[in-house]
Amino acid sequence: MKPVLYIVIPCYNEEEVLPITAPLFLSKIKELINLDKIDDKSRVMFVNDGSKDRTWEIIKELAKEDEHFVGITQSRNRGHQNAVLAGLMEAKDLCDITISIDCDGQDDINAMNEMIDAYLDGCEVVYGVRSKRDTDTFFKRFTAESFYKLLNSMGAEVVFNHADYRLVSSRVLKEFANYKEVNIFLRGMFPLVGFKSTSVYYERNERIAGESHYPLSKMLSLAFDGITSLSIKPIRMITGFGIFVAFISLILLIYSVVQHFLGNTLGGWSSIMVAVCFLGGIQLISLGVIGEYVGKTYMETKQRPRYIISERTYDK
Repeated sequence: MKPVLYIVIPCYNEEEVLPITAPLFLSKIKELINLDKIDDKSRVMFVNDGSKDRTWEIIKELAKEDEHFVGITQSRNRGHQNAVLAGLMEAKDLCDITISIDCDGQDDINAMNEMIDAYLDGCEVVYGVRSKRDTDTFFKRFTAESFYKLLNSMGAEVVFNHADYRLVSSRVLKEFANYKEVNIFLRGMFPLVGFKSTSVYYERNERIAGESHYPLSKMLSLAFDGITSLSIKPIRMITGFGIFVAFISLILLIYSVVQHFLGNTLGGWSSIMVAVCFLGGIQLISLGVIGEYVGKTYMETKQRPRYIISERTYDK
C-alpha cells in the first residue's frame, strides 16, 4: 500500500516567492505519485503564519486551482517553529508521512525521493542534512556551524547541519504530540522521540526570491531557546563556576590575612574596583541565565495553546 504524503510548508510574508515555488512542490508531488512512491491523496499543505501580505490569499487561490494544494492559517503570527508544529499536528491524522520544508526554495526538493525510499526501508524519521555550505558567507558558515557545536556541547541532541527539512511518519508524530512544552525547538526535540532514523544529504541553494526571515538576531534567539529548552547545563556551569570563584576567593582571603600580619598590605583602590566589577558582571550574567529558565518555567505553567488555526481551505 502506497503511503499518503503531506508536504508541510510554513509561510510568512511569502507573496514574492510562493508563486515560484508552489508549482515546484506540485510538480514534485505529482512526480512521486507517477513513480508509485506515494498515493494520489498526497497533498502540499501551506501553513500561513499570520502573514501581513497576500500570502493567505495566494494559498487559497492555489487550493482552488488544484486539489493537491491545501492550506491552513494561524490566528496570528506565532513564529516558524510553531507554524511547522501546527502543520505537522494537522497532518498527522490525514497521512502516513510528512515532509516539512521551507517555502523559499533553498532546500533541494529532489532529496524527497531519497527520504521516501528511506521510509520504505523502515526509517520513521529522515533528516535532511546540508552536505556543504559553499553558498554561505564565511561569517554565516562560522556562526551556523558554531551554533550546532554549541548545542551539542550543552547537551542538546541535534543533527549537525540539519534545520527543519525532515520526513516524519505519522506514528512518530502521534507520539510527538505527547510533548506538551510551549518553548519548542523541533530539531532538538524529534531525536528525543526515538524510532529508527537516518539522514539524507543535499546541497542548499540561494533563496529564490524575497528576503530571509532569519537574520542574525533571530538565529541567536533560536540558539538560546534551543539550549534553555533542552538542557540545564548552563545552570550547572554557573554552579561550577561559582564553586571555582569561591575557592579562589578563599585562597585570596588566606593570602590577604597572612600579608596583613606580615605587614606587607598596601591600599589598592584599582584592584578592589576590578574585583568588584568582575564579580558583579558574573552575578548579573548568572542571574540572567537563571531568569531565562524561570521565565520559561512560568510560560510552561500557563499551558497556553502553541497555535490556533483560524481557517482552512478544506473541511476537516
